Amino acid sequence: MITIALFRNRLLIGTLALAATFSARASVPSSTAPPLPQREFRGAWVATVANIDWPSKPGLPAGQQQAEFIAIVKRAKALRLNAVILQVRPACDALYPSNLEPWSEYLTGKMGKPPAPYYDPLAFAIQECRKRGLELHAWFNPFRARDPSGTSLVARNHISRTQPKLVKSYGRYAWLDPGERDSQRHSMNVIMDVVRRYDIDGVHLDDYFYPYQEKGDDGNVIDFPDGSSWKEYLGAGGNLSRADRRRESINYFVRSLYANVKKEKPWVRVGISPFGIWRPGNPAKIRGTDAYTQIYADSRKWLNQGWLDYCVPQLYWPIAPEAQSYPALLNWWASQNVAKRHVWPGIASHKAGTKFSAKEIPEQIRLARNHPGITGHIHWNMSGLMKNKILIESMHRRVYTGPALTPASTWLDNRPPAAPALKTKPGEALVSWTEPPGTERASQWVLQSYSGGAWQTQILPANVKGTRIEAGKSGHAIERIAVSAVDRCGNLSPPSIIRPR
Repeated sequence: MITIALFRNRLLIGTLALAATFSARASVPSSTAPPLPQREFRGAWVATVANIDWPSKPGLPAGQQQAEFIAIVKRAKALRLNAVILQVRPACDALYPSNLEPWSEYLTGKMGKPPAPYYDPLAFAIQECRKRGLELHAWFNPFRARDPSGTSLVARNHISRTQPKLVKSYGRYAWLDPGERDSQRHSMNVIMDVVRRYDIDGVHLDDYFYPYQEKGDDGNVIDFPDGSSWKEYLGAGGNLSRADRRRESINYFVRSLYANVKKEKPWVRVGISPFGIWRPGNPAKIRGTDAYTQIYADSRKWLNQGWLDYCVPQLYWPIAPEAQSYPALLNWWASQNVAKRHVWPGIASHKAGTKFSAKEIPEQIRLARNHPGITGHIHWNMSGLMKNKILIESMHRRVYTGPALTPASTWLDNRPPAAPALKTKPGEALVSWTEPPGTERASQWVLQSYSGGAWQTQILPANVKGTRIEAGKSGHAIERIAVSAVDRCGNLSPPSIIRPR
């Protein structure tokens, strides 16, 4: 369970205080209670590697970088998304000040060079998301040490120079050997440094563990060059096969990451976005890359064992073909969720209107919504939601017709926060609320108003603690106002309900 003390000490709290005028009655009959708000995780990846999403190119002045990120979160809010997954460690580098790794070249064009004028991009991103009630999940690549898109000279404090024995050249990439405990220790320290120093909502890993297979000039697959760690393992009495030992190295890292994050901040969710096919033939007729044998990712085991809070299988295929059927794979992943964690498919929104028909993404979201055990989805990637007018229009008018809370993670904490205390002040058409003293601080508020025979719902950031009473959408006077608190694990308090005069 998450203690009140942890929340009081670590959560960002807003300070807006507004007043209101109401009748003396602060409650109404239960038959007029508001409906529960919709629950759905609606996320989008914001990739920084190769400047895919942000910043648009390296070397931009800090002010322009900030303006671009603000445009991203404004679009996310306008579309009624509720989470941003920001890549903060593309290749053993950092989009935040770090004593462990150099500044990313995707910010400034030169690895190790901070943005100018100086600012902390991760702190800025969290701040801008908080203002809008969006979650911020920090996305890490645990073992990639250099991407082919990198062109900068390598900084002196990059791990390829400080601990070169850990870094292996593999095809077009440089990669930490996951079989080296020092590699795992370094990546774990990097992630936990961010967990301790920043108020993030989640730690997110994508599908890169061991690298996807590269081929040499002769066309043959290159084996990953982990001979030294393999020899050391055998010398210590290890008896697993080489493939099983690689998988167990990744299993150990995933299991340890989950335990370490929960020990430090239990409410920070851990999520992984594996390749969408665990193994060909699962389910029947599915064909494609075998992530179990090629990148040594036993993602089904992580989900079965509950070593994560959410799983985002990358289902970047359309609905129709049998070989990579979106609905068949969606059903299979849901069926593997024996630990009852969240399953949110990753969807290829960037293909809308090109490789996919304009109707494909809305239909995939509809299928996810109608499937038991599927409680959200994540768009790859944010650029499509910034530039594709057909996709934007479809999401805004037909898919996200109202706001949604992210699903609660009740295995972390199932205790609802206290209902907010409502305040009144004569002569002002405003409503305001506060947490009762000594209670768990809210991360969001659900504001609901009743007029013309219907309830309307808004989800507000934690720093907003009041609103003006206006006519409802129907033009009728508002008859009731209900306010509920939401905690960091998504638990919803009972509503406090009042009648405006």
